[in-house]
This record gives sequence, structure tokens and C-alpha cells, in this order.
Amino acid sequence: MLDLRQIRYFVAVAEAGNVGRAAGQLHISQSPLSRQIIQLEEQLGVALFERAKQRVRLNAEGKAFLAEARALLASAARLEDLGRNLASGAAGSLAIGYVEGAVHAGLVAAMLREFRRDRPDFHLQLRSRRTAAQFEDLRSRVLDLGFVYAPAPQGDPDLDSMLVRREPLVLAIPEGDPLVDVIDIRPSHLDGRVWITVVRQPDDTNRAQFLAACVEAGFVPDIAYETADPLTSLGLVSAGLGLATVQESLRAAAPPGIVFRDLPWFGRSVAIHLAWRRNDRRAVIEDLRRTVGE
Repeated sequence: MLDLRQIRYFVAVAEAGNVGRAAGQLHISQSPLSRQIIQLEEQLGVALFERAKQRVRLNAEGKAFLAEARALLASAARLEDLGRNLASGAAGSLAIGYVEGAVHAGLVAAMLREFRRDRPDFHLQLRSRRTAAQFEDLRSRVLDLGFVYAPAPQGDPDLDSMLVRREPLVLAIPEGDPLVDVIDIRPSHLDGRVWITVVRQPDDTNRAQFLAACVEAGFVPDIAYETADPLTSLGLVSAGLGLATVQESLRAAAPPGIVFRDLPWFGRSVAIHLAWRRNDRRAVIEDLRRTVGE
């Protein structure tokens, strides 16, 4: 195994063409420097210099070795810089989970934009996961951060979280529906109407929660369609197949043929939380939490 110090000494002598001058540049004595060069040649089994009185001159083998020695020192410097960057949080890799609501709310894009500006050398992996799966992936260190619909379980020894966005639900109405002409939509206007809801998985509780919120508000929807995501629901609304509620930020992404109305009396909203491991003290995690929370 080559000694980087010896390689550095060799390059200094080769460039100076004089051991004494190189020793002065390296701030060491001439005799130890000469010994290090001789030890390097012995280890390699080849002479690198032609020696004449006070001067040394690279031979053919030394010239070939110099090019590789410079490349090795440059690589070592880059590796050293990488280590410092990893320690400071300027470089590395992160895996971030997200639910689709975080994307619709613009949280993921905003975080990435700020993050990439400050840490261009970081490698980021984005993974779409349900909330429960993200909690498990955080515990097992598959994920470093997660945008989720629910806070970390209360009293969880491993995970913590913070609320970063809460959006009200708005009513999506087909353009030709009579409800478009109603200025103040009340629960009675929605009772018995055909509805489209989002059920992301067979065991998803969203349908039951939605029904409970509707009953509490004073109407019973006729749920005729269930979709896997709110954008698909909006597509069905645009086709005139029913009503739906979606988070407010989806207004901008909706297809044509939809009119939106606020429902200030409806008790449902979309909450997005950022979750992380309690024992993850890396500066980059702290910075991301601060960026998202601003």
C-alpha cells in the first residue's frame, strides 16, 4: 500500500528539481525527505530520479509515475472534500417518502427547489408511500423523511413529526350541474347526490371517515364511484358523473368542465405532516425540517 505522504513528497521533489528546495516548500528537513523518496523507490522496485550533485531529475520511469501520482493526489483531495461535505451535510444521499397530497400542495417541489439550491451535490430519492408504510420505512431506515397524512403515533419512542400544511376540502361540481347556480351551498343541496370518493387501498378508512363527516354535516351522499386518487375523481366530475371533494390546491390542476365551491361548514380537510426519526441529528435533516416548516 502506497503512502500518500511519500507520493506528495515525490511530486514536490519532481516539480522542484531539487531536494533542498522541495524540503523548504514542505517545511521539513532535507535528510528525512531524501529518505522518504528512497523508501518509495525501494517499495516500487524502480528508480524514479537521476541524481547528480545537488540536482535530481526524473528519469523515464519517474515521468510516467509523476502523471499517475498527481492524479492520485487529486483523487485523494476530492475524497477528503467529500468527507468534509458529508460531515457538514453538504453532500450525501437522502430517501424521502411522500403521499400524493404533499405533491398537490406543492410541498415536495418547494422543498426540493430550496434543497437543490443549497446542496447541489446531494442525491435524493423520492418514494411514493402510504402513511403507515412510511412510518415503518422510517423506523427501518429505508426513509430519512416522510410527508404523511397523519402525525407520528403519540408517544412513539422512535418517530416525531410536525404539521406543515392543512388545506380545506372544496366541492367539485360538473360545469352543467344545477348546483353551479347556487350561491350558498348547504348540506340539503348535497343530500342523496351521486358522489365520487377516493379509496386508495381496500382497507383504506377514507370512505368511512368521509361518510361520517357527511352525516355529521347533515347530508348522506350516494357514493357511486371510488377512485385511487383525487385527480381521477376530478376526471369523473369533469365527465359529469358526480360530485367530489378535493384539497383546495387541486383547483389549479383540475381538468376543464369543473366549477369549485367552498364548503366552510364541512368538517373535513387534508393535513400534511413531516415525519422523521427522533435520533437523527444530522444537520441536513434539521435544515430540511426548517425549510419545510417556514
